[in-house]
Amino acid sequence: MEKYKRLLFEKIKNQIAGWFDSGVELMISNEEVYRFLHSIKGTSGTLDLRGLYQVSTRLLESIEDRGKSDWDKKTLRDFLYEIISLAYQYEHFNDASAPLPRGDSDTEHVPLIQVIDDDLSMLILLKDALESKGWMVIAHTDPDKAVAQSYDLQADCFIVDINLEGRDGLEFLERMQRNAQYQLVPKIMISVDNSRETRMKAYKLGADDFIEKPIDMEELIVRVGRQLQRKQYVDNLALVDELTKVYNRRFLSNQLERSIQEFRRTRLPFSIAILDIDWFKKINDTFGHPAGDRVLVDLAHFLKEQSRTSDVVFRYGGEEFVILFPKTTESEAVAVLSRLLQGFSSLFFEEMDETFSATFSAGVIAVTSAYQESADLLRAADQALYEAKESGKSRIVSANKINPESRKKLYVSVIDDDAIIRAMLVKILQGMDMGKFTLDIAAYEDGKTFFASGRLEGDGEHFLILDGIMPVMDGLEVLQKVKQTNDSAHVLMLTGRKSEYDISRALKLGADDYMTKPFSIKELEARIQRLIKRMF
Repeated sequence: MEKYKRLLFEKIKNQIAGWFDSGVELMISNEEVYRFLHSIKGTSGTLDLRGLYQVSTRLLESIEDRGKSDWDKKTLRDFLYEIISLAYQYEHFNDASAPLPRGDSDTEHVPLIQVIDDDLSMLILLKDALESKGWMVIAHTDPDKAVAQSYDLQADCFIVDINLEGRDGLEFLERMQRNAQYQLVPKIMISVDNSRETRMKAYKLGADDFIEKPIDMEELIVRVGRQLQRKQYVDNLALVDELTKVYNRRFLSNQLERSIQEFRRTRLPFSIAILDIDWFKKINDTFGHPAGDRVLVDLAHFLKEQSRTSDVVFRYGGEEFVILFPKTTESEAVAVLSRLLQGFSSLFFEEMDETFSATFSAGVIAVTSAYQESADLLRAADQALYEAKESGKSRIVSANKINPESRKKLYVSVIDDDAIIRAMLVKILQGMDMGKFTLDIAAYEDGKTFFASGRLEGDGEHFLILDGIMPVMDGLEVLQKVKQTNDSAHVLMLTGRKSEYDISRALKLGADDYMTKPFSIKELEARIQRLIKRMF
């Protein structure tokens, strides 16, 4: 029986590859799709694959009602997604009758933990244990990369080994404490050295907890959970950003909702703008993150002092700020923003005996409909902001005057020799709304085909989902060549190997994260969405 099940799923995989891997946009006949589903229904019923039988039966009924129209690739991939998902599930979990995993759209609030340890065995163990609780874990062997990424990832907790090879984990702790002095981010130190002297030094440098190796994983999970709860409690209480002393994102949600309700009642206009400091990464790279923090503080102070008394300033996240303009039309908001931009760009900052100035770009939207929701307004203002960035920076763009389809493009490439996984990932990515980005999605069966396409050489941001084990070129070879061609590309490795050597090589070659096969569809979707939102 198992032999025939394997043959059935191999047949499904081959047909999916035949339909979706061709670079030519050919139409697929309805009759061909009908025969495919009819065959699956008959075979799955005989083999007692109930989930597959039920899905194929339902799709057949649907196709009979559709008529004789041919299928384009995207429409057919969407239509067959449950079949594709069940095929993956059966192959990796040996249960094709179980409920189909669904993606979780609420990825914004999944806690993110950064783990820094040069012991690969411990790193893998910690990542697996913590992710089993639904938390997202980014693993590092290099503390410098961990610090650099922490500003983009905005981790909710750090777990750091004190005894890093050639480095002192306490130095890393001191560095993180300096850089994150205005925000609560729990830091848990782990060490084989449990002496009172080491523990006291760790606590004095800002550690929130200390756990001795070997680690009791059950206890670790409880203690990490307590730290995450503590952070969430403090975040929920705070309405003012600790660094800049302007209102935070949480208070923005309340105020924006009140403004929308007021507009629906009175029809008096209001506007909202998102501001972003230009070339902020260059400031951090040149003068250090503390200098970048000082620029943020000065901009926040300037906006509060120089905007109108009725305007409300919020820190939206990173180097982004929001200004809410009550009873203000679009042209009035643009005029205020233009004045603020001119004034801020005339200020000078001094760092390391150098003087420099800074500017910002802004996207603004005026409320024009009682049916607009807060998320729609912020998305539109964010889109206008990126239009301002793309058109030269140091300018204000109105969302009411741009093409709503105009978004920054993010190139997402799937490189995996498994046709089922390729089709499944393309479907997942097509269903994601990344707000400021339009996802340009392409899938490749191996590294050679990917590089031959020349896709990586084009301008723009790139995110790769890369299988670690492939014919023609191994995943690690592909990763190495990717980083040589475009070092700024971000890479999520999918690997069926838990070899310490392979994971260590992937991290050292520049992979941003890895996931071990098999993984649930829900877990994979949440990870991709979170990484894209945090890294870009």
